[in-house]
Amino acid sequence: MKILIINGPNLNLLGQREPEIYGHQSFENYLKELKNKFAGHTIDYYQTNHEGAIIDQLQFANQHYDAVILNPAAYTHTSIAIADCIKAIDTPVIEVHISDLSKREAYRQLSFVSAVAQHTIMGQGLKGYELAVAYLLN
Repeated sequence: MKILIINGPNLNLLGQREPEIYGHQSFENYLKELKNKFAGHTIDYYQTNHEGAIIDQLQFANQHYDAVILNPAAYTHTSIAIADCIKAIDTPVIEVHISDLSKREAYRQLSFVSAVAQHTIMGQGLKGYELAVAYLLN
């Protein structure tokens, strides 16, 4: 299976940003472990701080990948455009959040993406990405 992981704004700061919520490991280091665990599959990675770039990658993935694992970060709560894009493509999208949004601030508890994603995983730390790959493979 060919999977694209898309991480949204500020997730390039994992390991530095609020480690009590997001942990101490960078995503790049975690990605090496993830790729090793699923060595028989292609896992590509894209991170951006820009909403339109996420949409561009989702549209690209529709033609080039079997599935997308998306952590839209703060755009989860604000981007109808990302939700509309997910509805418009055929490629399955699994939404992942490192923290449990239901236990965060009130404004973080709304997800425009959950309603259109095939599945949502939250509150599992970085392991949520592994759980998303396993979900896709089953």
